[in-house]
Amino acid sequence: MSDTIRSEEVDAVTPPPRARVEDAANAAPRERDYLTGFLQQQPQGDAPGEPGGALYEAVIDALKEIYDPEIPVNIYDLGLIYGVEVADTGQAVVTMTLTTPHCPVAESMPAEVEMRVAAVPGIAFADVNLVWDPPWDPQKMSDDAKLELGML
Repeated sequence: MSDTIRSEEVDAVTPPPRARVEDAANAAPRERDYLTGFLQQQPQGDAPGEPGGALYEAVIDALKEIYDPEIPVNIYDLGLIYGVEVADTGQAVVTMTLTTPHCPVAESMPAEVEMRVAAVPGIAFADVNLVWDPPWDPQKMSDDAKLELGML
């Protein structure tokens, strides 16, 4: 193998043809298959009552303002909220539990949840379903709650 580099000197190089507007006007349109349909799509707004929607998130924010009296963590991060459903009619249904059936706020907490959720603008009526199955356990807490309580 030789390590020599060969080079050639030239006096001039013919420039490539320049693009002209007249040529583009007469040319066939380019197929943009990678964009087919994409540019015609309209942005999809979040449904207000679905996760990520404004009304749903407002209900979640309201739940995050309610704190367990024995544990300094809100009931949402504590894992007491098992489900939130918001209908187009403005009805919200919250399925929740308590840390134990003998919880001192077993009678007042569901009423507070109902009152706070019903106070969210756009919510016409709130229902709270208190369930005991599956039972609450500390693994249902969010990482923020575990960190707050020194469990992480």
